[in-house]
This record gives sequence, structure tokens and C-alpha cells, in this order.
Amino acid sequence: MYSKQTTKACVTTWKQFSNKGYSAFASLGRQVRIGVLSVATLGVAAQAEATLNQNPILHIEDTEDDKGQTIDEVTISGTMAPLTQLQSARIVTVLTRQDIEKAGVQSVNDLFKLATGVDVRQRGGFGIQTDISIDGGTFDQITLLLNGVNISNPHTGHLAADFPVNIDDIERIEILEGAASRVYGGNAFGGAINIVTRHDKGNSLNVGAQGGSFGTVDADARLNLTFGNVANRISGGGGRSDGGTTNSDWQKGQIYYQGDFSHQDFDIDWQFGFSKKAYGANTFYSASYPDQYERNERYLISAKAETKGKVHLTPQVYWNRTYDNFELIHRQTFGENFHQTDVYGAGIGGYFNWWGGRTAAGAELRQEGILSTSLGHDLEETQYVDIRGEENTHYTRHDNRTNVSYNVEHNILLDRWTVSAGILINMNTCVDHKYRFYPGIDITYRPADSWKIYASYNKGFRLPSFTDLYYKSPTHNGNAGLRPEENRSTQLGATYRHSGLTATLRGFYHRGQRMIDWVMYTSSDTYHSANFNLDNMGFQAQVGLDFNELVGRDLWLKSLDLGYTWMHQTRHDDIDIFRSNYAMEYLRHKLVATMSHRIWSKLSATWSLRWQDRMGSYILYGDNYIDEATGQLRGFNTGKLTSYDPYATLDLKVQWTDPRYQVFVKATNLTNHRYYDLGNIRQPGVWIMAGARWNLEL
Repeated sequence: MYSKQTTKACVTTWKQFSNKGYSAFASLGRQVRIGVLSVATLGVAAQAEATLNQNPILHIEDTEDDKGQTIDEVTISGTMAPLTQLQSARIVTVLTRQDIEKAGVQSVNDLFKLATGVDVRQRGGFGIQTDISIDGGTFDQITLLLNGVNISNPHTGHLAADFPVNIDDIERIEILEGAASRVYGGNAFGGAINIVTRHDKGNSLNVGAQGGSFGTVDADARLNLTFGNVANRISGGGGRSDGGTTNSDWQKGQIYYQGDFSHQDFDIDWQFGFSKKAYGANTFYSASYPDQYERNERYLISAKAETKGKVHLTPQVYWNRTYDNFELIHRQTFGENFHQTDVYGAGIGGYFNWWGGRTAAGAELRQEGILSTSLGHDLEETQYVDIRGEENTHYTRHDNRTNVSYNVEHNILLDRWTVSAGILINMNTCVDHKYRFYPGIDITYRPADSWKIYASYNKGFRLPSFTDLYYKSPTHNGNAGLRPEENRSTQLGATYRHSGLTATLRGFYHRGQRMIDWVMYTSSDTYHSANFNLDNMGFQAQVGLDFNELVGRDLWLKSLDLGYTWMHQTRHDDIDIFRSNYAMEYLRHKLVATMSHRIWSKLSATWSLRWQDRMGSYILYGDNYIDEATGQLRGFNTGKLTSYDPYATLDLKVQWTDPRYQVFVKATNLTNHRYYDLGNIRQPGVWIMAGARWNLEL
């Protein structure tokens, strides 16, 4: 829980700053109590004691100065320069390692379901086909980062949430809601999500395995090896399942390696990730073709350094590659396409203190390119590129774009006020080679130690994906003339933290211009990618109780947390649309409740209840049939729109926890309710998994 902030009329001395890239939002310092806003517990802050050998972003000279001042809680918000919890001007939601271990979820992507401002839509289990969005936006409108490295996919946001890490690799997940382009560049239209992996020291081995419903098995292992100043962590895992819905079987595997080197003058961090999966892509693009299939491979590598001193410089380079093979009809070439996407990036940032506050600046060059059989401009026949693993098949189309960005930020820090203002200057070669400006300002007022009131305005943007621009199929038509989206995001809110009680209230208004969506104008139409103006607005309320801290002793009931979000949309044009495929299928209501309690000794349980009501509708398809003209399996289009029904799910995880091992049973959708997150894809009923994890010191 958050501990009460104690202050005296003196000034804290900061020794130095460092910008570890793997922590975009939060910090861990020396003997500093960390207070974070927890997703899984919906606003109940978790306490953590951090030591100097854990990923410090903010080095504090001491926790107590010569006048006895203590610093009880530190957390960092979504700014370029790190700020303490008292100073931060935006709220960042953080899912801690403790929350992750308690949550009864199947995958990394399932964790986001417990955040009230995040919408997670799945076509199958274990996060195989997952779209993630924030504050009523779409899956293309957020920036996804792994240890601070942008891994967003310009091909399509459908592939962006393909993380090469296991749940046990993750130290925390940080969620920043609202436009954040001035800090994180393009695609941070509606927010940003950063996954921070564990940085364990020493030599150890961690092994886990689980199995359960629908023929599902999954296993992983993580090895930590430290040699002097060099720490190495490598993990791998894989699994398979028959899937809980029609045509949702899957198999997957991943490998992840991370290393770091520490020197008195600089630090270096590097990482490599690989993931591969194949799955039945249930109605991925249209229910007209019920037997779609997809294969993906992803490679990512990055390296970054940080100098130490009064001015911290943080250079960074990275490369991502994705292979994608989509079959409109499984094992048939009709409608099949291949894609290879490459992203190269290099940037440098830095920040320093002076009498006027804290100033940060940065620059980045990002190159995005695609080779494809269907997306982009035609290649000359002499320029065709062979497709790896395919005979007599070539990439015949291509596109690429270069993104150049510069950003600067200044933070004014007063006793009760923080003002953080900055601007992004951006140019992209796919638009018109002109520089555009995306400013933002965040203001926080602290009337008392337990209270924080904040307001912010930030402008964001998103470039259309290559799929938005070029994709053509029997059911879809892209639009090469699409313009970038823009978003003006305004937020007001307040937080209260004191002795086991945490409460947050947030209101937001996102004014969207040239929003990109796939729409149908008539019931017999294909989907077209189009621009239109759309506003999202709403509010979010969260309250949490940590009973041990409230009463000052260990109780049977550990925590109880509630979170609720309400949203509304307004469209600003007169064009009649029969159906929106993504942008206007938002959650009007989302309620999440989480309770954790001890059963006996080391046996504990966590319950999670989620209720949500989705706006929008989907075209109802009848029984599949064989098209006599083509001999292909087709879904029968009734031409009738069906609204989404509200639904509730109840999840449970029961676990026996020992420092050397953990044994657990988890069940999702205990009430066996059959519901729809996406049209014509009925989600599975109860899904039970059981497993164990062992920790070995080497």
C-alpha cells in the first residue's frame, strides 16, 4: 500500500539522474519505498523495497537527509525526465510483480483485462489473437514498449501484442492513458504500455509447467547467470492447445535474452527476443471465410547505454522483424498473402538539473519498411524478393517510410506544484516531408500530503498502418489516400492515498480528427478503410483497501478493490455507416472487482469479477455452407446487425506459495458463461489450468 508521505520544510538533494531505457515510467532507487497504482488490484498501491542493484532510474543520495527527512514513496510518471510520486504530473498505472503472481490469468495479454481503462478483445485463448486499446480507442492507437523499446508493428496493430516473453519474465507493466506523443512519438495516440522484465542478479533457475482444458499444455524456464559486472537472463517456453472456440487451435514458442553491464561511468543494456506461433485465425478479417489461418515470427534486438554524471545521455539502437503468412482459407492459395516487416531505429536522449528545473531533450530516426505479396507499391520483376521457405513465390510489392522526431521538455518543480511542458517535432516521408508540432502540458497541485489534483492537455498522432493503406481482399479494400490521425487529449483527476486506502477519479475527453477505421456503408458492402472525426469521453473511478495496513496486523482478508469506467462517443460527420469494425465498438461500461484472501497457512486465493457492456454491433452469420461456384467453405451473411450483450466473468486462482516452489490451480470464466467479444466468435466457457513452478539457486 501507499505509505503516508512525510515532509519537512527542507529541500531534498538529488545526486544524479539516469534514464534506464527498460523503465519508461517507474523508478526503483536505493532503500526507497515504492508506491504504485496497481492494475490487478485496481488502485491499491503495492509497497516494495528497492535496492541499488535493481534497475535504478532515479538515484537518491539518501533516504534521510541531515534534518531527518524521509521519502516514503517514489514513482515516475510518463515524462521524459524522471519525477518523484509527489512531483509527477500524470498518473501511471503499474501492475507489480506481486499482482502478476496473484492474477488468475492465462497470458500476458489477459493481465490487461483487469485494468478498467483498457479494452482487451480476443479471438482465442492464451492471448494468441489479441487486440489491446485504451480509453475507447483502437488497437493501432497505442505504443507498446518492451523495456522502453518501441515494438509497435507498422504492418498492423493485430500483431503488436505478440510479446516474446513469459508471464514469469515480467517485473511490472506500466500503463499511461491519454495522448503521449510528445514523450513516445507516433502511435502514442491514446496512450502507451511498457512491459519491464525482471533484472534478477545472481545464479538461479526457474522452471514452470501447466496444463488443462482443451488439450492445453504450456511450459517455460528462466536462467539467471551473473559474471562480475555482467548479468545475463535467458528464458524460453512453448505450448499448444486445441482452442476453446471453433478454429482457434494454436501452437507457440518463444526465446528471450537480456543482459546488462555496469561501470562507474556508464551502463549498457541489451536484449534479444524471438517468438513463433501458428493458429486458427477465427473470422480474423470476416466471418464470410470461417477457416482462416495465420503464422507469425518475430525477431527483436536492441542495445542502449547510459552515461553517468550531471548530464545523462542515453543512446539507443533497435531492430524488429516480423514474418507473417495469412491464409484466407487454410491450406489453399486463394486469398493467401505473405509479409516481411522491418523496423530500424536509433535515438539519443538526455536530461539535467539546473536552477530553473529539469530539462530533457531527445531525437530519434525510425525507418519502417515492408515486403509483401499484397501491401505496398508494385516492384519491378527484376526486384522481386524470394520468400523464405516458399518455392517459386516472391514478394512483389513494397513500401517504406522514414520518421524523424525531436522532442524537448521542461519541468518546473515547486513545493505544491509541478508543471511539465514539452513538444514533439515530427516529420514522416509518407505524408509530405513537413514538420508538425505536437505539444503537451501536465499540471499537478498537491493541497495536502495525501491528495494530488492534476490536469493535462496533450496532442497525439498516428500514421496509418500498411494494412490500412493497401490491404485488398474479397472482403476488404484499403485506402492509400488516408491521412494521419490526430488526437487532442484533455484529462482532469485526483488521487487520495492514506493508511491502506487508495482512491482515484479521472475524467477524459479525447477529440479525434481523421480517425481511421474499417467501415461498411451497406449490408452487402466490403470493408473500406476511411477517415472520420470521432470524440471519446468518459470517467474512471477506482478505490482499494489494503486491510493489513488499515488495521496494522495480518488479517484473513488481504485486499478488496473496485474499478469502474464509463465512456461515450460522438461522431462529427453526416455519412451513413452501416457498420464500424473497430473504432465505434467501444466499452460503454466496464466494472472490475478483485479480492485476495488467505485460506490456510501458505494457501491463498484471488477472485476477479469483470462486467462489461460493449457498444456497436456485428453482422450475424448463419451456418457455414459450400459455395457451389468456387467449392469453398463460406459463412452465410444474414445482413442483420446484432448488438453486443453485456456479460460478466468470474476468475479464480488458488495457490500454495513457498520461496522454493509454487503450486496453483486457476479457472477463468467459472460461471461457464458464453459471450462475444468480437462478432460471431463465441468465447469458451470455463477454462481450468493447474501447474507448478520451482525456484533453484545455483
